[in-house]
Amino acid sequence: MRGRATATTTLALACAAQFIVLFDISVITVALPSIQTDLGFASADLQWVVSGYALAFAGLLLLGGRLADLCGHRRVFVGGLAAFTAASLVGGLAITPAMLITARAAQGVAAAVLAPLALTLLTTTFPEGPRRTRALTIWTAVSLAGGASGNLLGGVLTEYLTWRSVLLVNVPLGVPAILFATRALARRATPVRRVRLDVPGAVLATAALTLLTLGIAQAHTHAWSDFQTALPLLGGAVALAAFGIVETRPASEPLIPPRLFKLPGVGWGNLAMMLAGAGFHIPMWYFLTLTMQDVLHYSAAQTGLGFLPHTVVMLLVGLFLTPRLMRYVQARTLIATGALIAAAGFLWQGGITPDSGYVTGIFGPAVVISFGTGLVSTPLTTTVTTGVGPAEAGAASGLVNTTRQFGGAFGLAVLLTLTSTHTADAPAVLADSYGSAFRGMAVIMVALAALASMLPAQHLLTRRGRPAKAAPPADRRGPRPVR
Repeated sequence: MRGRATATTTLALACAAQFIVLFDISVITVALPSIQTDLGFASADLQWVVSGYALAFAGLLLLGGRLADLCGHRRVFVGGLAAFTAASLVGGLAITPAMLITARAAQGVAAAVLAPLALTLLTTTFPEGPRRTRALTIWTAVSLAGGASGNLLGGVLTEYLTWRSVLLVNVPLGVPAILFATRALARRATPVRRVRLDVPGAVLATAALTLLTLGIAQAHTHAWSDFQTALPLLGGAVALAAFGIVETRPASEPLIPPRLFKLPGVGWGNLAMMLAGAGFHIPMWYFLTLTMQDVLHYSAAQTGLGFLPHTVVMLLVGLFLTPRLMRYVQARTLIATGALIAAAGFLWQGGITPDSGYVTGIFGPAVVISFGTGLVSTPLTTTVTTGVGPAEAGAASGLVNTTRQFGGAFGLAVLLTLTSTHTADAPAVLADSYGSAFRGMAVIMVALAALASMLPAQHLLTRRGRPAKAAPPADRRGPRPVR
């Protein structure tokens, strides 16, 4: 009974951390128009309120994942929560665009510590099989709810209080969470291993992701041949190549142990996770927020309520339908099916006009997109963590979160190049511009469906809820002689 209570507490902490991290990615999106007006953001710079968080988050997730392995769960978890709460306070009091972007980047750094540890707590507490799948189902549903409810609550707070409240709300939430984590994780802290962290790898990873995204973002306002576009892209490519060299050299603790990629679901699975991030979540929230406010002229509160069907459908599908389907259908089949359904929803969303009503312009596409998202998330997360040992759980968790968050930031930068958005444009012009971004998301989902065929063919659960048995390895010694 005591073990079960401890596992429940661990699941609650992991879900709380993941909710806070994803909540703060989405909660700011509904407030973007108010932030732009209040702080005087240029249209081209507004994306960095979102991307500053996402890039710092993605760039340091690998290091954050190793910290969970090396420095102990309690210490890293509490430190990450404290830093996140402090950065939220600074962001809520920001008086210049630079101050807000810096605070958002600091939030991303703290989130990079929390997010991989949340997944690590689950994979080290729940063994592979039905218990882990149930835990990951709840964790995934909370993740989806955190992102979707951030839009809902962000609209209400912005409309009736101020945009600053969407950041300041983390302070009264963070302080009690720190106190609870200090007590709950005290006896579950992992032993501290006195080894050297791969700081050069972390710096190169962050530089590569940031420069590549910056280069793509510059293409929104400059030609591809312009040095302001080409130089960051070249620098990002060089940093990425250097990262690969550093990680393959003999090192005490590389950010990504090469043996991880020998697992069947890690390599292709993380590429699929990056595509999922490039279509779902950050880009979807960003363009839907602007569509509802600039094209349909919704208020901040109405925009927040407009995201309600996303929250409800993703929760219902993720919590109740997907776990049942996983007993009968292979993970890669569910991923491909969900991606194609989401692609149809994005195509529908891309046809919005200023005359669209809520039912056909927002609600209908939301149901289809969210249904597809709910089918993809849990099978994909389970696939990329299957077979990972406790010693590499943090590194694997960091890699999963890195690919997803980098996919979101990079996908947003790419999709922005498909648009030519100025808030002074006519609503019909903006609708067509944002529609191009949604159609781009549909293309990404089709690519995800195609990539799903490269994932390992496996039933994650049998019909009885037990872990599926892998096929026995072939005997490479050949047939035994007959005696």
